Amino acid sequence: MITQIDAKAIDVNCEALGVPIEKLMANAGKALYDVLNKGFSGKRILIVCGLGNNGGDGFACAKHFGKKANVALLFPPDQIKSAAARYHFEELDKKPMMFSDAHLDQYDVILDCVLGMGARSPLSGPYKDYIKRLKDFKGAVVATDVPTGFGTKDRLIPHTTVTFHDKKSGMTEENCGKIVIADIGIPKDALYCVGPGDMLRYPVPEEESHKGENGRLLVIGGGPYFGAPAISAMAAYRVGVDLVHVAAPKRCIPPMAAQSPMFILHETSDEGHILEQDVKRLLELAKLADAVLIGPGLGTSEDTMAAVREFVLRCDRPLVVDADAITAIANMAVVRGDIMITPHKKEFERISGFALKSCDLIEVSKKKNLAMLVKGRTDVIVHGDKKKINNTGTAAMTVGGTGDVLSGAVAGLLSKGMSLFDAACLGAYICGVAGEKAFEAFSYGMIATDVTDMIPKVLKDHLDRR
Repeated sequence: MITQIDAKAIDVNCEALGVPIEKLMANAGKALYDVLNKGFSGKRILIVCGLGNNGGDGFACAKHFGKKANVALLFPPDQIKSAAARYHFEELDKKPMMFSDAHLDQYDVILDCVLGMGARSPLSGPYKDYIKRLKDFKGAVVATDVPTGFGTKDRLIPHTTVTFHDKKSGMTEENCGKIVIADIGIPKDALYCVGPGDMLRYPVPEEESHKGENGRLLVIGGGPYFGAPAISAMAAYRVGVDLVHVAAPKRCIPPMAAQSPMFILHETSDEGHILEQDVKRLLELAKLADAVLIGPGLGTSEDTMAAVREFVLRCDRPLVVDADAITAIANMAVVRGDIMITPHKKEFERISGFALKSCDLIEVSKKKNLAMLVKGRTDVIVHGDKKKINNTGTAAMTVGGTGDVLSGAVAGLLSKGMSLFDAACLGAYICGVAGEKAFEAFSYGMIATDVTDMIPKVLKDHLDRR
C-alpha cells in the first residue's frame, strides 16, 4: 500500500526521470478504458470529471471511447487546475456537458473521476451534490484511483475502483468495492530511488509554531576530535532544526563554542573522553530532545565504548548511531526498533558479519532490528521490509567530515518528526545534492563545511517548487 504523499512523490520522481504526468495520465486513461471495455461492454457510460489530475485521467479515458461515452464536468472547463488534465481535455473529440445537466437514468455506468486522494471533510458545494445524486444512481459506479471523498464521511462507495500502481492506504472492499490494480508505466527508479519527489515529505514548520517545536536534537560526541560533532550539529541546524544541544568532553567545548554561537554546549565529566559515569547526565539531556545522534568524534577508548553501549540500551529517544559508536554496538544484541545506524562499507561488515556485496540488507536489518543507511557511491537505506537507494552525490565527498554532515542531517530530520526510514532517505538525498552543488563551486577542493553550507540552497530550490 502507498500513502497520499507516496503517490505525489512518485509523480514528481517520474517527471524528474523524463516521464511526464501527461504520459502517466494517458496510461491511466487506457487502463480505465480496458477495465470498462472488458467489464461493462455495451453499457452506456458517463465519465464525470473534476478539476485536477483525477479528472485528467477521465479525459484520457474518454479519448479511447470517442463518441461512445459522454463526459460531464462538475465545474466549468476554464477552472481546470491541472496543466496535464487540460492537455487531455483539449484532446477530446466530443464537447462535455455539465454534470448538473446530465440525466443519470440514461446511463448504466458512471466513471468517477472527480476527486483523488487528499479530499477534505466535509465535502461541500458541487462535490456534496454530486455524491448525493450518485446515491440514487441505479447503475454501477467505477472510481478512478480512489473514490471521490475517500477518507471523509461523505465518501462515495463504488462498485469497482481502478487504482494505479498499488492500493492506497485505507482501501478495502468495504469502502472501494472490487479493487483493480492497474500498471500505468511508472519507472522502477521512481519507486526505489530517492528523488526530488521525496522532498514533499520535508516537515515544513507551521506558521504559528514556536522555538523548539521544529526539532530539538542532542549530539553526543567529541573526545579525540571536536570537529566531527560540530559539523554534525551545524548540518542539523541547516536542515531546519530549532535547537541543537551538544554534549562533549571538556577539552572540546572551547573550540566548538568558537565554531558557532548556535551550539548549546554541555560539558561531560572528563577532560578528553565520555565515560560511563556520564551516562546518567546524558540520559537527562536526552529528555530535552526529540532525537539523539551519538558517535561523531568519540574515539574508541574502552570506557567510551562501554558508555555508548549503556546509553543506547537506556535511551528512549529515536537514535542515530554513527562513526565510533557503531563500533561500540557492533556486538550488541540490539533490541530497540527506533535506532538508525549510518555505516560505511567496513563498519557495516563489522556490525553485520556479512560482506556487503553478498548479503540481503533487508534480512540484516530485520535480524539486527536496526534501520540502516549504508554509505557509498550509491547509498542504501533499509528498515524492515523497506529499501531505497540514493544516487545523489559526487566522488569528491570522500573528503573527511561528509559522513558527519550526513549523520547530522538525518538526525536533524528525525528530530523534526520524520520516521527513521524517511529521515535517512531524505537526509541522504539532501546531502548528496548539496555535495553536487559544492563540487560545482569548488571542484575537488571542496570540504565538508561546503556541503553543509549548500544544504539551505537545496531546501530552497526544492521547497519553493512545492
